[in-house]
Amino acid sequence: MDEPLLTLAQPPASDHGQPALPERIRGLLEAQHYGVLCTQGGGQPYGSLVAFAFDEALTQLFFATPVTTRKFHLLSACDRVAMVVDSRASHGDELTRVEAVTVTGRAVCPEPGPDHAQCLEHLSTRHPHLRSFFTAPTTALVRVEAIRYLHVSRFQAVSEWVPKHGG
Repeated sequence: MDEPLLTLAQPPASDHGQPALPERIRGLLEAQHYGVLCTQGGGQPYGSLVAFAFDEALTQLFFATPVTTRKFHLLSACDRVAMVVDSRASHGDELTRVEAVTVTGRAVCPEPGPDHAQCLEHLSTRHPHLRSFFTAPTTALVRVEAIRYLHVSRFQAVSEWVPKHGG
């Protein structure tokens, strides 16, 4: 019988003195300002580096993209995305100390109004140097509704966390 390739665990509130999983995920997202957005189209996966922000409840991630990019066209055709954020730059050759999180969800480009303003606020607060890019008429703001987080630590310890939406 074949062994499973991946075993998901729901860790206890604290794992070997570590903070609970949502706090570990938040810490990783706070420490890293860029992630790799994963999209798909034409039977091919694509990865794109993006500056991102997130809400307090970890239910939404935000990024921006010019409307003339492949990334925008792929998002328009398929709203299912993943965002990968990792700490490898902080740990050099110490692979067992690297943490990564993959956030899966659905992307939407909010119309002008409160949702659009919320995206702009989150992005501009986290990346004030990019505000002119975020407000350009050729830029689309994107909100990702986070469905699931897969957190990897110690090279192969994988845990899943599903955020609570709506309070």
